[in-house]
Amino acid sequence: MQLYARCIAAALCAAMFLAGCGEDKKGGEPADFARQQAFPSTYSVTQSRPVLIVGATLLTGTGEQLENTDLLLQDGAIAEIGEGLKAPEGALLVNGSGKWVTPGIIDVHSHLGDYPAPAIESSQDGNEMTSPNTAEVWAEHSVWTQDPQFALALAGGVTTLQILPGSANLFGGRGVTLKNVPGRRVQDMKFPGAPYGLKMACGENPKRVYGGKGTAPSTRMGNVAGYRKAWIAAANYRKTWEGYEKNGGDKPERDLELETLAGVLNGDILVHNHCYRGEEMAIMMDIAREFGFQISTFHHAVEAYKVADLLAENNVCAAMWADWWGFKHEAFDMTEANIAIVDQAEACAMIHSDSAVGIQRLNQEVAKAMTAGRRAGFDIGPGDAVVWMTLNPAKALGIDERTGSLEKGKMADVVLWSGNPFSVYTKAEMVFIDGELMYDRADKARQPHSDFELGILNAEGERL
Repeated sequence: MQLYARCIAAALCAAMFLAGCGEDKKGGEPADFARQQAFPSTYSVTQSRPVLIVGATLLTGTGEQLENTDLLLQDGAIAEIGEGLKAPEGALLVNGSGKWVTPGIIDVHSHLGDYPAPAIESSQDGNEMTSPNTAEVWAEHSVWTQDPQFALALAGGVTTLQILPGSANLFGGRGVTLKNVPGRRVQDMKFPGAPYGLKMACGENPKRVYGGKGTAPSTRMGNVAGYRKAWIAAANYRKTWEGYEKNGGDKPERDLELETLAGVLNGDILVHNHCYRGEEMAIMMDIAREFGFQISTFHHAVEAYKVADLLAENNVCAAMWADWWGFKHEAFDMTEANIAIVDQAEACAMIHSDSAVGIQRLNQEVAKAMTAGRRAGFDIGPGDAVVWMTLNPAKALGIDERTGSLEKGKMADVVLWSGNPFSVYTKAEMVFIDGELMYDRADKARQPHSDFELGILNAEGERL
């Protein structure tokens, strides 16, 4: 367990270094807070030794499938890709013969930590169902870092995940992007420099939750009116602060709700929008144009195939399931070729989980979506489909220049699979995060457990 002690020590050092970095020289303008001056990341993993994977099949995440290729991880980054690479002194040598390598899986829609296991009422902290607009809340402030589900996701190859608030509200609050590493506090897991996300929800959920309480919204038109009122207030809030920054005078009072919305208008916070129906996605893109912001991603997006061309034109991603459908009316009109159709329209398509179970086998979910696309007549290979769980999610989170593909200089977030990752028989054997071996299926010392689990018996009766 020396690895995890080292991670915690590094995080503590980073915390001491950053202790003075939250001070805002202008006194706390909304844009500065949107750029993560509050609750800064203290994440730090220092790669203990270089790693050379020899003779594997690489799915780079850029559309390439490279056979019998070596991959060198050094100083936390991808150092070299090629054949016949030389191992640096002291490197960990991994025989990749017959095995496949992909970038680490990225899940853009998770609730781990906010809806942890055990799933008892006192631990369910992901949905602030007290107002249609709770943009002031941050998902990271509910994350229980000891949630055992993080380690289960790691065993499935997940190296990065976005934790989002729930979907009861028009504006659910800020999401946070985490590295899937052990941490005493959420800052020790926060992906350095990743932009925040704003969770929004359209459709049935907000109108059902608040209509059931006898308040607005109770209809879809009430939903839209609620969004527009909030964006008008946010635009005025931003204008007030801009006037103060330019002309001085009395300092405006901070408003946490409007601060988050103003961060979206400034381009510092990305919009992640729960939305099922095609025409509602079109309406949300119209609202974005009206107020001058960009929607990053529609989540769930069961009818994305109906507006795939609009998604491409507006540079909006869609995060979808492979085959979840029919559990409510707005999720009924689904096709299993959804992801493939959006992808073939040259829009940004990806898989997501929204499930503590589904996150453990996102590679299999991609395999189902790839197969459905082939049945629909599309020519989709593993080199194309891997993007749906790596590079495109990185784009949706605004971190694609740093992770999501096997390219020289990017973060060494890498999964070694026992075979083709789109086979039901394949398992993740090794998972590297910033080049450090965080999970090894053959070594129990490299299979992390949270402190909460210590002393609990596993299914085999062994004490964890």
